[in-house]
Amino acid sequence: MKRAKFFSLGIMMLAVLVLAVGCGGGDESTTTTVGDGTEDTAEPVDTAEPVDEDTAEPVELQLSHQFASATADEGDFRSRLAVKFAEEVAAKSNGQIKIDVYPGSSLIGAKEQYDAMRQGALDMSVFPLDYAGGQVPQFHITLMPALVKSHAQADAWAAEPIGRKVEEIAENNGIKILIWVWNAGGIGGKGEPIVSPQDIPDGIKMRAAGASVEAMLKDHGAGIQSMPSSEMYSALQTGVLDAGITSASSFASYKLFEVVDYLTAPTNNTFWFMAEPLVISTKTWDTLSADQQAVMEEVAAELQTFVNEASTADDARVAKLFTDEGVDVYEIDDAAYAKWVEAAKPQWDAFAKDVEGGQELIDMALAVE
Repeated sequence: MKRAKFFSLGIMMLAVLVLAVGCGGGDESTTTTVGDGTEDTAEPVDTAEPVDEDTAEPVELQLSHQFASATADEGDFRSRLAVKFAEEVAAKSNGQIKIDVYPGSSLIGAKEQYDAMRQGALDMSVFPLDYAGGQVPQFHITLMPALVKSHAQADAWAAEPIGRKVEEIAENNGIKILIWVWNAGGIGGKGEPIVSPQDIPDGIKMRAAGASVEAMLKDHGAGIQSMPSSEMYSALQTGVLDAGITSASSFASYKLFEVVDYLTAPTNNTFWFMAEPLVISTKTWDTLSADQQAVMEEVAAELQTFVNEASTADDARVAKLFTDEGVDVYEIDDAAYAKWVEAAKPQWDAFAKDVEGGQELIDMALAVE
């Protein structure tokens, strides 16, 4: 009996020895030594393929803007851009990205859109950056009088240091620029035309978009009436306004040819250029997958040429429309434009003095030819 017991004990010891040798030849990362010197087997390493982080559920975004409703082919080109972008993103993403477009401030008011995007309550907009100048004073550089003279100069911003700086400022303040949009503007009103600053009658009641433009007009005797461009028609009709400045596209969209005697068109030179890019909330952007972001950037790149060409063509289209409607149309020649530059310089100086980084922005803008 003792012999059998010792034999059984030997077999058990041999089994333990074999098990120990087997464990010793394995992956050392699968065992750890605990405080009492014994070995504890760890969980096996997961060698499965990582989950694809770019895989995402379909998304539905809201794009709000202030401009009149349009189709992809007809209407205000800024409104057309929103429709085109939504359609092409849906097509390229195979329906994974759906963008609902709300024109005419039908979802959110024009100037409330920035705060809504910054808070993540609104996804996208075709948005005049100057509207957010109260929160981000640097944005006023995008509607600084006589700083941009032509469409070619405006279109060049995107690839220049000034454009990259504005994009950086935008992203640091809650919105990302996808497509640069510039719109040239002119002056329309009753009575004698305003072609140069010296033509501004003392005490004339004027509407002008942009704090710096308003300040320039005040310096030359105008009384400023603040209102959205959508209210200019009734204001001109009732005498609340004598004249007003807005984009060429808005002059047409709001049918201001019915209530003005003249239009000083931006077809040659203009002191009024406004950046109104297609933007997306950074909160929304950060929720998109890399593939979804790539689709949106691809469509944006493809539509940039459309925007540049449409904006330039709009100036001539609007000038012809007003001429056909019996409105006297004038242009700003080089001599008159030089006077607007001199009138604008005090506003450049004030911006450089009062806004953090203002002088750098002015210098970068002036470097664009």
